[in-house]
Amino acid sequence: MIQNEAPKPSSSSSSSSSYSLPEIGITYNALPHRHHHHHHHLVSTLQSMNLNSVSLPEPDPQTTRLFSYSSISLLLYVPNSSLREISSNRSNALRWLNLHLLPFHPRVHVSAISVGDDIDPLSDLSPLLLPAMSNLLQALHHVGIPNISVSTTFSFARVMTPTPFPPSSARFRPDSATEALVKPILNFIAQTNSSFLVKLHPYHLYRSQPGIIPIGFALFQEDQAAPFNFRDDPFTGLRYRNLFDVMVDAVISGIESHQGHRGGGGGVVPVVVAETGWPSYVDGEGEAKDVYAEMYVKGLVRHLRSGLGTPMRRDGVAQVYIYELFDEEEDDDDGGSQRSKWGIMYDNMTQKYNVDFSSSSSTSAHHHHLIHLLLPNWFGLSVMMIILICLNL
Repeated sequence: MIQNEAPKPSSSSSSSSSYSLPEIGITYNALPHRHHHHHHHLVSTLQSMNLNSVSLPEPDPQTTRLFSYSSISLLLYVPNSSLREISSNRSNALRWLNLHLLPFHPRVHVSAISVGDDIDPLSDLSPLLLPAMSNLLQALHHVGIPNISVSTTFSFARVMTPTPFPPSSARFRPDSATEALVKPILNFIAQTNSSFLVKLHPYHLYRSQPGIIPIGFALFQEDQAAPFNFRDDPFTGLRYRNLFDVMVDAVISGIESHQGHRGGGGGVVPVVVAETGWPSYVDGEGEAKDVYAEMYVKGLVRHLRSGLGTPMRRDGVAQVYIYELFDEEEDDDDGGSQRSKWGIMYDNMTQKYNVDFSSSSSTSAHHHHLIHLLLPNWFGLSVMMIILICLNL
């Protein structure tokens, strides 16, 4: 339950070991008929925003070529529709690489490839996923590119138990279909030094539990809206100040439960949040509004740049991709306006709200958080000193 007492630092934040801050990227849905008029300014706009990683869920060669000789790294997706073909043999995997990667390598920096996206464990594609991943990895080695990792993207809502709290007790869904899908892929990821990619949306979890999760807890508003809103994991004593960390550590617990690593987040599999965000509009959903979307994105960036990681894992997540750059061009059943808007930019390539994605803001954010943690203790000590001085007088 939500506590109301003086906050205390989580145990994971006491470590002084050095590590890199998480990379912050953006999702760009690059279908040819969408945002084609943005292509000439896309890379320069991303660079001006200090966004150095881009996820392309539906990559096409024309879009991939745009990132030649840039400092931006790409996460490419093999669409679900290609799984059947790629899983059948390595030649088909090579054919995919010949179209989407080899013409641009190494001018375009591709850091990882996700084979499939949010596969339903009960679908007929589920048994094809691991063979497709294996074939693509072998194809990469065959063409002499061993440094691009291969993984797949899961959805938190689809593979995790419905209630992620307490995080230390969270697990992947125990049904046989989910276990048959997730566990072999976890082994593949660990053996190939890849990452666990997961779509993680506090917005959806917040809406699924009305009246239980405070909106400030979901929007990183521990300082402004509710300074003493937090949850303590009763089994580990770790303190959680936002829903994002709860969900990330729930995933880490699920991974470590499978891998056999318990006790303080010492697992070896990096976690990449392949998609997270907050909508500025969803038809019929009052929590989807501009002010909340701005709070979430700014709070997320501030939290990632604070250097505090998550309570369970000192170095937190490896990467986070914010969903998304532009609003999806979805038509409703009558051919009218969009049903949902998640983009951080308008169609004219201006930002909906100003966000500082640079790592230069990390120091001030870290100091701000430390002040927030220490202020109650400092205030109490100061009062005591004043009393003692008065008594001496």
